[in-house]
Amino acid sequence: MLEFVNFYLIPGLVLGAIYALSAIGLSLIYGVMRFAHFAHGDLMALGAYVALAASTGLDISVWASIPFAAAATVPAALVADALFYARLRRSLPAVLLISSFGVALMLRALIYLFFGPTPVTFPRPIVPPLVFEGIRIQSRHVWIILGAALCALILHLILSRTRAGRAMRAMADDPDLARITGVATNAVIRLTWIIAAVLVAVAGVFLGLDTQLQPVMGFNVLLASFAAAILGGIGRPWGAAFGGVILGLAEECSTYPLLDGAPLLQPTYKSAVAFVVLIATLLLRPQGLFRGMI
Repeated sequence: MLEFVNFYLIPGLVLGAIYALSAIGLSLIYGVMRFAHFAHGDLMALGAYVALAASTGLDISVWASIPFAAAATVPAALVADALFYARLRRSLPAVLLISSFGVALMLRALIYLFFGPTPVTFPRPIVPPLVFEGIRIQSRHVWIILGAALCALILHLILSRTRAGRAMRAMADDPDLARITGVATNAVIRLTWIIAAVLVAVAGVFLGLDTQLQPVMGFNVLLASFAAAILGGIGRPWGAAFGGVILGLAEECSTYPLLDGAPLLQPTYKSAVAFVVLIATLLLRPQGLFRGMI
């Protein structure tokens, strides 16, 4: 049991927390603007690399570099919206989707240009793991899980307790009615980009802390992020958060050894779990598990 908790449950929760932050941003963008943002993963990589540059250049901790990551991804998202997406707002969703592919390629090219293709890691001080009743967990994993939970709580308070949050929910429920009733749609769209960019920047830093940084790091988890958003009910931030946790646990637990000692899936193939979950959700419950519930 302890082996399952230490090597499968805890890594699954950490991965699920990262997926949740990314999926919430995707869900917000789709809910308000009605298109799948394929440059989301590259915004994640941008935030992670800016955090690395701030951490090493200013000699500060990785946690203190998160505001620098957010300060880079927010303008990048707003500029992309102003230059590309805003001009195509009334086009078909497929046009916006294809344009986001172009933005993703441009962001990735900039990362390659300034940071190079070689994988790097955040500076990590040697800290012994926390041990409680045989359960071992790295301190950075504790902070990743708590940080993701804090981000989700802050987002919940914004959406439920503020006027801007209520305007975002109104646009997500019925954009045309929101416009007719006087909701400042352009301001809501900008706020959506800001929140989604901050969340994906935090997710990028957390992913870099858990693994390593490489220019395609965000693209590699993009399918899982979309699968989590769809699993939870696209356009439902809390559903996306739960979908991310479920998917992270499913990926890590899929390699758990069976009675004969052989894993259910080889670790090489565990990333296929996101694809299987995505297809199964679209076939069996396309509205998502939590649609209509949260």
